[in-house]
Amino acid sequence: MSKIKVLVSGYTGRMGQAILQALKDHPTLEYIAGLDVNNMGDEAFNLVRKADVVIDFSSHDSHPLLTEACRAPKTPIVIGTTGLDDQQEVIIKDTAAEIPVVKSSNFSTGVNVLFALTKVATELLGDGYDPEIVEYHHRLKKDAPSGTAKSLAQVIATARQLSPEEAARHGRKGIVGARTKNEIGIHAVRGGTIVGKHDVIFAGPREVITLSHEAEDRAAFALGSLRAAEWIIGKAPGLYDMQDVLGLRQR
Repeated sequence: MSKIKVLVSGYTGRMGQAILQALKDHPTLEYIAGLDVNNMGDEAFNLVRKADVVIDFSSHDSHPLLTEACRAPKTPIVIGTTGLDDQQEVIIKDTAAEIPVVKSSNFSTGVNVLFALTKVATELLGDGYDPEIVEYHHRLKKDAPSGTAKSLAQVIATARQLSPEEAARHGRKGIVGARTKNEIGIHAVRGGTIVGKHDVIFAGPREVITLSHEAEDRAAFALGSLRAAEWIIGKAPGLYDMQDVLGLRQR
């Protein structure tokens, strides 16, 4: 049985290199080509046509062209690129109407279990517990807060029927007044070589509950993206995420 042909966009970056390492000797997936800023042009369209699936951990600058390249040959795409603006998010939704797309802020299995646990905790604890999110990443990470932190805030906001944009408090400074029950605190720490850590804190009356996940190696994210690449083959057009891939959506 032939292997699934994988094109990796952003293959020269930290995540791209982790994915290439994970693809070595993979039983069902085969790396055939990579894209970066040097060949993200007409060559991208030619390379995408040769692939069965694209895994994308590139930059927000090159993203519109990549999604366009995937549409014509109907090549499924797994998107891990973060820092996308509203217009790019619309492009992805439009693309998902024509081809299957898995988009996730974090491909780690553990983090996606954290999403599910955060939803359950929010629903069970109610608004008597104050949610705060603290995310930690390496000093070179360009966007803040992390995509994972935004997703965690979205989970909490949805469970509490809040607007994530209105509820979010990105750090606090000065005389900000007493905390309200409709706030979701989000705090970004940058330093050293931290791969990624996320704490979800629920501070209640006389007790604090903390849900925490820490990635020790980028291999955790890489393996999750490969799992998504296997899963997406043969799926109908649509916008999916790792909750779908892991079967957590129905739980």
